[in-house]
Amino acid sequence: MKRWIITLIGISMVLAGCAPTPEAQRVLKVMTYDSFSISEEVIAQFEEAHNVSVQFLQAGDAGTMLNQAILSRDNPQADVLYGVDNTFLSRALTAEIFEPYEAENLKNIPQNLQLDPDHYVVPTDFGDVCLNYDKAAFEELGLPLPESLEDLTRLEYEGLLVVENPASSSPGLAFLLATISAFGESGDETYLDFWRQLRDHDVLVVDGWDTAYYTEFSGGGASEGTRPLVVSYATSPAAEVYFSEGALETPPTGAVTAPGTCFSQIEFAGILKGTPHRELAEAFIEFLLSDTFQNDIPLQMWVFPASRTATLPEVFESYAAKAEEPAALPYDLIEANREAWIEAWTETVLK
Repeated sequence: MKRWIITLIGISMVLAGCAPTPEAQRVLKVMTYDSFSISEEVIAQFEEAHNVSVQFLQAGDAGTMLNQAILSRDNPQADVLYGVDNTFLSRALTAEIFEPYEAENLKNIPQNLQLDPDHYVVPTDFGDVCLNYDKAAFEELGLPLPESLEDLTRLEYEGLLVVENPASSSPGLAFLLATISAFGESGDETYLDFWRQLRDHDVLVVDGWDTAYYTEFSGGGASEGTRPLVVSYATSPAAEVYFSEGALETPPTGAVTAPGTCFSQIEFAGILKGTPHRELAEAFIEFLLSDTFQNDIPLQMWVFPASRTATLPEVFESYAAKAEEPAALPYDLIEANREAWIEAWTETVLK
């Protein structure tokens, strides 16, 4: 009897040794910019579905992030990159840092956002950089809103506008590109002629959006600024209401979305070449385009989701504007001329 017991114990030990152990949790690394934000519970859904831990590697602003990805392309630091926009897209594609993947969920993305026909990247979100205005200040001044960029050079708008430096600010660069689209580089009035007029009309230039909006703009939250016009986002009025936590029923600011006055920033994500987790990376790209992720974008990053099937929160539906006819420049043209345009702008406006 004891012999049978010992034999059974031995068999049980052998079987236990052969039994499958739970799969070790994998790690998927996603490189992104510092201001990237998404709800923990949303990412948790992907992690649970794929038994993976998602690690976000924040790498500065969008330009710095892309430079880091290019410099490390032979030994990639991440599996996926999120946040290269249309002002840097050509550089990313030329550097060949991505592996192509035609996502199934691209069927839900409007064609005008799909700038890469070879599917090295997928569009994830977009937002319009537009002029914002202080409603009360404009009412007090008795001024009409500018209906074009050219209107900003009229004497009645002298000393009213604050903008961001395009060399140090993403919205500043977007606004510069809008002026290049509107006026061009040659002809009777070029974009530099326009900026000379703004300079002569006391335009204020600051390094970044925070300073422009929360210090110099008169309508920015608790700001004590004196400038009732600022370069910001078409979603900023909705953010004013949302972050007031019920104190505001309507925004004290508005966005100027007249044709040609805004510039659309489109953000993209792609699978970095050399990832050892190709299958997981593909699944994550699909997840980025899913309604679960897309529905979370507006109140996390204050831009519009790329997917047409996403649901917008009420505050976006009520107060976030979209530019119906934004300024446009080919992304390869931007890449070829970005630095020269910024240098010419600096020489014209700041020196």
